[in-house]
Amino acid sequence: MKFIDLRSDTVTQPTEGMRQAMAMAQVGDDVYNEDPTVNRLQEMMAERLGMEAGLFVASGTMGNLVAILTHAGRGDEMILGNLAHTFLYEGGAAAGLGGVHPHILRNEDDGTIDLGAIEAAIRPDNVHFPISRLLCLENTHNRCGGTALPLDYCRAATDLAHSHSMAVHIDGARLFNAAIAMEVEPATLTHGIDSVMVCLSKGLGAPVGSVLCGTRSFIDRAMRMRKIVGGGMRQAGIIAAAGIYALEHHVERLAEDHKNAERLAAGIDAIPGLRVLNRPQTNLVYLEVDASRSREDTIDAAELSKRLKSEGVLANPLGSNPYQMRMVTHLDVSPNDIDRAIEALRAALQ
Repeated sequence: MKFIDLRSDTVTQPTEGMRQAMAMAQVGDDVYNEDPTVNRLQEMMAERLGMEAGLFVASGTMGNLVAILTHAGRGDEMILGNLAHTFLYEGGAAAGLGGVHPHILRNEDDGTIDLGAIEAAIRPDNVHFPISRLLCLENTHNRCGGTALPLDYCRAATDLAHSHSMAVHIDGARLFNAAIAMEVEPATLTHGIDSVMVCLSKGLGAPVGSVLCGTRSFIDRAMRMRKIVGGGMRQAGIIAAAGIYALEHHVERLAEDHKNAERLAAGIDAIPGLRVLNRPQTNLVYLEVDASRSREDTIDAAELSKRLKSEGVLANPLGSNPYQMRMVTHLDVSPNDIDRAIEALRAALQ
């Protein structure tokens, strides 16, 4: 049975062209800054994002951690949303490894954090308080339905942080999805911010890796932090080549994933007993099983996931709510696969 894998866009397989690019990559020792393919990837990503320099890292979690450790020291404070990936899903790394104190504020439905709440959270100059060093935003925002943060909001939040001598970091794991959805250049979304991390291994379809970008001086300091967390790689051009191929071939096609997400959401809405929780702006669809049905008819997301697997469709329960589930479209999922997934959902509830 061929499975339709909607668990995440991290499950994508390298295309044949990407595999060929990896096989033919020129390599050197990246710790000595001598891998030409890594250097090219870093330069390409920085240029696309309007930043001075880039740093290739093993994962998005590593990229976010390196950024936080570069911006803030032990006992300093970062402000971020209660639904931020950095807060929920990165093992408490910033606090555990860097001693950076998280100040958590509520995310709005669109992934933003109220500007008034941010300003109120910024600490006054007092020895009793940690120093507010960093504001972390997420674009697109995963747990808020894959929403793209509004441009005017990002600029207002950045101006607010800078007015208090704070840096701004964007967890841009799916930043290119945001750019495609908003029909703007990626650099438009990073204007004025201090650092950004973009994943290559999600919608862009590379097998591994992310790139952290910022000023040249920031990246010089970040290289030390990458070394400290064990992120120094050697002949990494073999995997960096996949990232270059992704930037050259897989960005514009993200629009197809967004259309497939819309198609999936529309199909789910037509199934009695299911409800779409977000109108997908990008490639994430959140849904909920109707828990109000009679007890003998009610199933939770874990049971729905099990039934879907028997129908050849993979999808994960959300975890925080027993009746909610996330489905993610990506380059290995076609419109026909979406139709098959909708029929699998319908069959699972019968």
